[in-house]
Amino acid sequence: MNILELTTTDSKDTRSGFGAGLHELGKQNANVVALCADLTGSLKMDAFAKEFPDRFVQVGIAEANMMGLAAGFTIGGKIPFTGTFANFSTGRVYDQIRQSIAYSNKNVKICASHAGITLGEDGATHQILEDIGLMKMLPNMTVINPCDYNQTRLATLAIAEHNGPVYLRFGRPKVSNFTAKDGKFEIGKALLLKEGKDVSIFVTGHLVWKAIEATKQLEAKGISVELINIHTIKPLDAEAVLASARKTKCVVTAEEHQMNGGLGDSIAQLLARKLPTPMEFVAVNDTFGESGTPEQLMKKYGLDTVDVVKAVEAVLKRK
Repeated sequence: MNILELTTTDSKDTRSGFGAGLHELGKQNANVVALCADLTGSLKMDAFAKEFPDRFVQVGIAEANMMGLAAGFTIGGKIPFTGTFANFSTGRVYDQIRQSIAYSNKNVKICASHAGITLGEDGATHQILEDIGLMKMLPNMTVINPCDYNQTRLATLAIAEHNGPVYLRFGRPKVSNFTAKDGKFEIGKALLLKEGKDVSIFVTGHLVWKAIEATKQLEAKGISVELINIHTIKPLDAEAVLASARKTKCVVTAEEHQMNGGLGDSIAQLLARKLPTPMEFVAVNDTFGESGTPEQLMKKYGLDTVDVVKAVEAVLKRK
């Protein structure tokens, strides 16, 4: 894939990638069960619920109960997928996840839609920007943040094969769908999108396409970018991060999340221990969001293509 030539008019919401993957799993594995907290349509779990009603539980607006039920399902060998908004999948039920799922290493897949600031008009109360930090701090928890419809579908299929709790994060808005439909999704393995020598950009989730756009602009200015998609934030692909940083000697991270606790935080910790490197962050800087369109909010909170370009230009001056 040559990202400098990549264009796409194919836009899909990542939550639909989850719904498609879950439906496929229902056909493939009779142990897969799904639970939803009164948001079946929003989570795109309709097809699973319709075809496998005996393996679908509508718990209503009772997210804490949903996590407890999911933990219980694992004792009987089932593979439960829970579904609700990211805010309710983490902050509202953190005690239940910590005590009933992570602590005992239960095989629960916590699937969270409407994450980040691109939730848009629903406003700050629903735009959780600290969920990655909450979940990655839990021992035993795997944290995955795919970039588009295809990758979300593949991630959904992959986590069913993983033994242990997983937090799968995705969103509501339609975003560019550019990854391979039948590509390989390997948990904990970064994806090199483009090799370069001047700067490393490590990016996750919806910001991957923004970083691709930024890379095109930077290359036009003569700046050689190494672009890496970090779809698995925990476990972090330390080998890939260190190898790239060692080559380029400066790093930018980009994510739709708080600067504290996100992907950039994980990479900064790694580099501080193993390879101190100049670094800039494209992320929300210690603030809540507000109501607005996803495009307006991405621009206002510094998560747009231009912000990735500026971060690269800034870190190159510190190299």
